[in-house]
Amino acid sequence: AAAMLEHVTGDRPEIELPLDIRATAFQLRVWRALKQIPYGETRSYSEVAESIGAPHAARAVARACATNPVALAIPCHRVVRNDGSLGGYGFGIERKKTLLDTEKRNG
Repeated sequence: AAAMLEHVTGDRPEIELPLDIRATAFQLRVWRALKQIPYGETRSYSEVAESIGAPHAARAVARACATNPVALAIPCHRVVRNDGSLGGYGFGIERKKTLLDTEKRNG
């Protein structure tokens, strides 16, 4: 719990937790890419797709984000639409906005 609080307040930008989650190979590629997005920054679904070598898979990236079971450890909230709008978020769009605003403020 302390690590999560430190993360949200910006004292610990990255969270490293031992994770044992079931996922497809594609989901794992996406989730690894998400962990590379720096604290306080965002990437579009298309940019993430390009970064994993699947430039036409933006919708599949969005689906991988939607199935992410560990929101802060795999920061899917840092992925937005090409136009900069927030897009969806499985844990609620207001929570996504709050997380991004907090990271920008503390980053």
